[in-house]
Amino acid sequence: MIKNKKISSVLIHTLMFGLALSWLYPYAWMFVSSFKKTDEIFNTSLFGGSYTLWNYNFLLESAEKMQRPFLRALGNSVFIAIIVTFTVLITSAIVAYALTKMEFKGREKIKSFILFQMVFPSFMFIIPMYVLIRQLGLINTYSALIIPSLMSGWGIFMMSQSFKGTPNDYIEAAKIDGAGDLWIIFKLMIPLNKSIVAIVAIFTFTGVWDNFMWPLIVMQDFNKMPLSVLLATFSKAYGVYVGPVLAGSVIQTIPMLLLFVIFRKHFLEGMSLSLK
Repeated sequence: MIKNKKISSVLIHTLMFGLALSWLYPYAWMFVSSFKKTDEIFNTSLFGGSYTLWNYNFLLESAEKMQRPFLRALGNSVFIAIIVTFTVLITSAIVAYALTKMEFKGREKIKSFILFQMVFPSFMFIIPMYVLIRQLGLINTYSALIIPSLMSGWGIFMMSQSFKGTPNDYIEAAKIDGAGDLWIIFKLMIPLNKSIVAIVAIFTFTGVWDNFMWPLIVMQDFNKMPLSVLLATFSKAYGVYVGPVLAGSVIQTIPMLLLFVIFRKHFLEGMSLSLK
Protein backbone atom coordinates (compact mmCIF):
# COMPACT_ATOMS: atom_id res chain seq x y z
CA MET A 1 0.00 0.00 0.00
CA ILE A 2 2.78 2.41 0.97
CA LYS A 3 4.73 1.42 -2.16
CA ASN A 4 1.72 2.18 -4.36
CA LYS A 5 1.36 5.61 -2.74
CA LYS A 6 5.03 6.36 -3.43
CA ILE A 7 4.65 5.32 -7.07
CA SER A 8 1.55 7.49 -7.44
CA SER A 9 3.35 10.43 -5.85
CA VAL A 10 6.31 10.04 -8.22
CA LEU A 11 4.01 9.86 -11.24
CA ILE A 12 2.03 12.91 -10.17
CA HIS A 13 5.18 14.97 -9.51
CA THR A 14 6.68 13.84 -12.82
CA LEU A 15 3.52 14.89 -14.65
CA MET A 16 3.47 18.27 -12.87
CA PHE A 17 7.15 18.82 -13.67
CA GLY A 18 6.51 18.02 -17.33
CA LEU A 19 3.56 20.42 -17.46
CA ALA A 20 5.69 23.13 -15.80
CA LEU A 21 8.40 22.68 -18.42
CA SER A 22 5.86 22.86 -21.25
CA TRP A 23 4.58 26.15 -19.78
CA LEU A 24 8.05 27.63 -19.26
CA TYR A 25 9.57 26.51 -22.57
CA PRO A 26 7.90 29.18 -24.79
CA TYR A 27 9.13 31.96 -22.51
CA ALA A 28 12.62 30.42 -22.28
CA TRP A 29 12.72 30.19 -26.09
CA MET A 30 11.59 33.81 -26.44
CA PHE A 31 14.14 35.04 -23.90
CA VAL A 32 17.09 33.14 -25.42
CA SER A 33 16.06 33.96 -29.00
CA SER A 34 15.94 37.66 -28.20
CA PHE A 35 19.75 37.54 -27.93
CA LYS A 36 20.27 35.73 -31.25
CA LYS A 37 20.59 37.02 -34.79
CA THR A 38 17.39 36.83 -36.77
CA ASP A 39 18.72 34.24 -39.22
CA GLU A 40 19.72 31.94 -36.33
CA ILE A 41 16.48 32.03 -34.33
CA PHE A 42 14.71 29.27 -36.27
CA ASN A 43 17.84 27.46 -37.49
CA THR A 44 19.55 26.62 -34.20
CA SER A 45 18.67 24.72 -31.03
CA LEU A 46 17.44 26.47 -27.92
CA PHE A 47 20.91 27.30 -26.61
CA GLY A 48 22.72 27.08 -29.93
CA GLY A 49 23.98 29.91 -32.12
CA SER A 50 25.72 33.15 -31.20
CA TYR A 51 24.47 35.76 -28.75
CA THR A 52 24.33 39.49 -29.21
CA LEU A 53 22.59 42.63 -27.92
CA TRP A 54 21.91 43.82 -31.47
CA ASN A 55 18.16 43.14 -31.21
CA TYR A 56 17.80 45.39 -28.17
CA ASN A 57 19.94 48.14 -29.73
CA PHE A 58 17.97 47.94 -32.97
CA LEU A 59 14.69 48.13 -31.05
CA LEU A 60 15.67 51.29 -29.18
CA GLU A 61 17.29 53.03 -32.14
CA SER A 62 14.59 52.18 -34.67
CA ALA A 63 11.80 53.14 -32.28
CA GLU A 64 13.30 56.62 -31.96
CA LYS A 65 13.76 56.96 -35.74
CA MET A 66 10.12 55.99 -36.28
CA GLN A 67 9.10 58.57 -33.65
CA ARG A 68 7.88 55.78 -31.43
CA PRO A 69 9.71 56.45 -28.14
CA PHE A 70 10.18 53.00 -26.66
CA LEU A 71 11.48 54.09 -23.25
CA ARG A 72 8.70 56.66 -22.91
CA ALA A 73 6.12 53.99 -23.72
CA LEU A 74 7.67 51.79 -21.04
CA GLY A 75 7.37 54.67 -18.58
CA ASN A 76 3.76 55.26 -19.65
CA SER A 77 2.90 51.63 -18.93
CA VAL A 78 4.57 51.75 -15.52
CA PHE A 79 2.83 55.01 -14.64
CA ILE A 80 -0.64 53.85 -15.74
CA ALA A 81 -0.34 50.40 -14.15
CA ILE A 82 0.87 51.77 -10.79
CA ILE A 83 -1.83 54.48 -10.61
CA VAL A 84 -4.62 52.05 -11.51
CA THR A 85 -3.38 49.30 -9.18
CA PHE A 86 -2.96 51.68 -6.24
CA THR A 87 -6.41 53.21 -6.82
CA VAL A 88 -8.11 49.83 -7.24
CA LEU A 89 -6.64 48.64 -3.94
CA ILE A 90 -7.94 51.74 -2.15
CA THR A 91 -11.43 51.70 -3.68
CA SER A 92 -11.79 47.92 -3.33
CA ALA A 93 -10.76 48.02 0.34
CA ILE A 94 -13.16 50.87 1.18
CA VAL A 95 -16.14 49.36 -0.63
CA ALA A 96 -15.40 45.85 0.67
CA TYR A 97 -15.24 47.14 4.24
CA ALA A 98 -18.55 48.94 3.82
CA LEU A 99 -20.23 45.86 2.36
CA THR A 100 -18.97 43.44 5.01
CA LYS A 101 -18.65 45.44 8.23
CA MET A 102 -21.25 48.20 7.99
CA GLU A 103 -25.04 48.08 7.99
CA PHE A 104 -26.89 50.37 5.57
CA LYS A 105 -29.93 50.31 3.33
CA GLY A 106 -29.35 48.71 -0.06
CA ARG A 107 -26.21 46.81 0.92
CA GLU A 108 -27.44 43.48 -0.43
CA LYS A 109 -28.53 45.09 -3.69
CA ILE A 110 -25.04 46.52 -4.17
CA LYS A 111 -23.53 43.09 -3.55
CA SER A 112 -25.87 41.57 -6.10
CA PHE A 113 -25.04 44.27 -8.63
CA ILE A 114 -21.30 43.67 -8.23
CA LEU A 115 -21.77 39.95 -8.81
CA PHE A 116 -24.13 40.64 -11.72
CA GLN A 117 -21.72 42.93 -13.59
CA MET A 118 -18.90 40.40 -13.17
CA VAL A 119 -20.86 37.97 -15.34
CA PHE A 120 -20.56 40.12 -18.47
CA PRO A 121 -17.31 40.20 -20.46
CA SER A 122 -15.54 43.54 -20.46
CA PHE A 123 -15.60 43.96 -24.25
CA MET A 124 -19.39 44.48 -24.08
CA PHE A 125 -18.79 47.87 -22.46
CA ILE A 126 -16.11 49.13 -24.88
CA ILE A 127 -18.45 51.01 -27.23
CA PRO A 128 -20.50 52.85 -24.57
CA MET A 129 -17.28 53.57 -22.65
CA TYR A 130 -15.68 55.00 -25.77
CA VAL A 131 -18.71 57.22 -26.42
CA LEU A 132 -18.55 58.50 -22.84
CA ILE A 133 -14.81 59.16 -22.98
CA ARG A 134 -15.19 60.99 -26.29
CA GLN A 135 -18.01 63.15 -24.97
CA LEU A 136 -15.83 64.07 -21.99
CA GLY A 137 -13.05 65.10 -24.36
CA LEU A 138 -10.56 62.63 -22.92
CA ILE A 139 -9.50 60.87 -26.13
CA ASN A 140 -5.71 60.79 -26.47
CA THR A 141 -5.15 61.51 -22.78
CA TYR A 142 -3.84 59.45 -19.88
CA SER A 143 -7.21 59.91 -18.19
CA ALA A 144 -8.84 57.80 -20.92
CA LEU A 145 -6.62 54.89 -19.88
CA ILE A 146 -6.89 55.40 -16.12
CA ILE A 147 -10.43 56.54 -15.26
CA PRO A 148 -12.34 53.48 -16.63
CA SER A 149 -10.23 51.18 -14.44
CA LEU A 150 -10.30 53.04 -11.13
CA MET A 151 -12.71 50.52 -9.59
CA SER A 152 -12.82 46.76 -9.98
CA GLY A 153 -15.83 44.59 -9.20
CA TRP A 154 -13.55 41.57 -9.00
CA GLY A 155 -11.25 43.37 -6.54
CA ILE A 156 -14.20 44.36 -4.36
CA PHE A 157 -15.52 40.80 -4.41
CA MET A 158 -12.16 39.27 -3.48
CA MET A 159 -11.55 41.69 -0.62
CA SER A 160 -15.13 41.31 0.62
CA GLN A 161 -14.71 37.56 0.85
CA SER A 162 -11.48 38.03 2.79
CA PHE A 163 -12.78 40.80 5.06
CA LYS A 164 -15.66 38.54 6.13
CA GLY A 165 -13.19 36.34 7.95
CA THR A 166 -11.74 39.18 10.02
CA PRO A 167 -13.27 39.06 13.54
CA ASN A 168 -15.41 42.06 14.44
CA ASP A 169 -13.73 42.12 17.85
CA TYR A 170 -10.67 43.74 16.26
CA ILE A 171 -12.82 46.49 14.76
CA GLU A 172 -14.72 47.11 17.98
CA ALA A 173 -11.48 47.31 19.94
CA ALA A 174 -10.08 49.82 17.45
CA LYS A 175 -13.24 51.95 17.68
CA ILE A 176 -13.04 51.93 21.48
CA ASP A 177 -9.52 53.39 21.13
CA GLY A 178 -10.95 56.16 18.97
CA ALA A 179 -10.05 54.82 15.51
CA GLY A 180 -12.11 55.96 12.53
CA ASP A 181 -13.25 53.84 9.61
CA LEU A 182 -10.39 54.87 7.32
CA TRP A 183 -7.82 54.07 10.01
CA ILE A 184 -9.43 50.67 10.51
CA ILE A 185 -9.37 49.97 6.76
CA PHE A 186 -5.75 50.93 6.09
CA LYS A 187 -4.15 50.07 9.43
CA LEU A 188 -6.14 47.00 10.40
CA MET A 189 -8.10 45.35 7.59
CA ILE A 190 -5.48 45.58 4.84
CA PRO A 191 -2.55 44.31 7.00
CA LEU A 192 -4.68 41.42 8.28
CA ASN A 193 -5.66 40.47 4.72
CA LYS A 194 -2.43 41.27 2.91
CA SER A 195 -2.37 37.97 1.00
CA ILE A 196 -5.66 38.72 -0.79
CA VAL A 197 -4.55 42.33 -1.26
CA ALA A 198 -1.39 41.02 -2.96
CA ILE A 199 -3.47 38.86 -5.31
CA VAL A 200 -5.69 41.80 -6.25
CA ALA A 201 -2.61 43.98 -6.80
CA ILE A 202 -0.81 41.41 -8.99
CA PHE A 203 -3.80 40.60 -11.17
CA THR A 204 -4.80 44.25 -11.51
CA PHE A 205 -1.28 45.31 -12.46
CA THR A 206 -0.99 42.44 -14.95
CA GLY A 207 -4.39 43.20 -16.49
CA VAL A 208 -3.57 46.88 -16.96
CA TRP A 209 -0.05 46.15 -18.19
CA ASP A 210 -1.24 43.67 -20.83
CA ASN A 211 -4.34 45.63 -21.83
CA PHE A 212 -4.21 46.17 -25.57
CA MET A 213 -7.65 46.72 -27.07
CA TRP A 214 -8.77 49.72 -25.02
CA PRO A 215 -5.50 51.74 -25.33
CA LEU A 216 -5.48 50.98 -29.06
CA ILE A 217 -8.95 52.53 -29.40
CA VAL A 218 -8.50 55.70 -27.33
CA MET A 219 -4.82 56.51 -27.87
CA GLN A 220 -3.23 57.65 -31.15
CA ASP A 221 -0.45 59.81 -29.71
CA PHE A 222 2.78 57.77 -29.76
CA ASN A 223 4.16 59.78 -26.83
CA LYS A 224 1.29 58.64 -24.61
CA MET A 225 0.91 55.05 -25.81
CA PRO A 226 1.56 52.20 -23.38
CA LEU A 227 4.21 49.68 -24.32
CA SER A 228 1.76 46.99 -25.44
CA VAL A 229 0.32 49.19 -28.21
CA LEU A 230 3.65 50.69 -29.23
CA LEU A 231 5.16 47.21 -29.63
CA ALA A 232 2.24 46.26 -31.89
CA THR A 233 2.89 49.26 -34.16
CA PHE A 234 6.60 48.43 -34.19
CA SER A 235 5.91 44.79 -34.99
CA LYS A 236 3.68 45.81 -37.90
CA ALA A 237 6.40 48.00 -39.41
CA TYR A 238 9.35 45.71 -38.66
CA GLY A 239 7.69 42.31 -38.55
CA VAL A 240 10.45 40.72 -40.62
CA TYR A 241 12.91 41.48 -37.81
CA VAL A 242 11.86 38.75 -35.44
CA GLY A 243 14.73 39.32 -33.00
CA PRO A 244 13.82 42.92 -32.06
CA VAL A 245 10.16 41.95 -31.71
CA LEU A 246 11.15 39.18 -29.29
CA ALA A 247 13.40 41.64 -27.42
CA GLY A 248 10.46 43.98 -26.97
CA SER A 249 8.29 41.11 -25.76
CA VAL A 250 10.92 40.17 -23.17
CA ILE A 251 11.03 43.74 -21.86
CA GLN A 252 7.22 43.73 -21.76
CA THR A 253 7.20 40.72 -19.40
CA ILE A 254 9.98 41.80 -17.01
CA PRO A 255 7.83 43.99 -14.67
CA MET A 256 5.27 41.19 -14.23
CA LEU A 257 7.99 38.68 -13.40
CA LEU A 258 9.53 41.06 -10.87
CA LEU A 259 6.12 41.69 -9.32
CA PHE A 260 5.49 37.98 -8.93
CA VAL A 261 8.96 37.31 -7.48
CA ILE A 262 8.61 40.11 -4.93
CA PHE A 263 5.10 39.16 -3.80
CA ARG A 264 5.16 35.41 -4.49
CA LYS A 265 4.84 34.50 -0.79
CA HIS A 266 1.67 36.56 -0.33
CA PHE A 267 0.41 35.46 -3.73
CA LEU A 268 0.69 31.75 -2.89
CA GLU A 269 -0.89 32.31 0.55
CA GLY A 270 -3.76 34.22 -1.00
CA MET A 271 -4.33 31.56 -3.67
CA SER A 272 -4.50 28.86 -1.00
CA LEU A 273 -7.00 30.92 0.99
CA SER A 274 -9.17 31.66 -2.03
CA LEU A 275 -9.35 27.96 -2.94
CA LYS A 276 -10.58 26.93 0.51
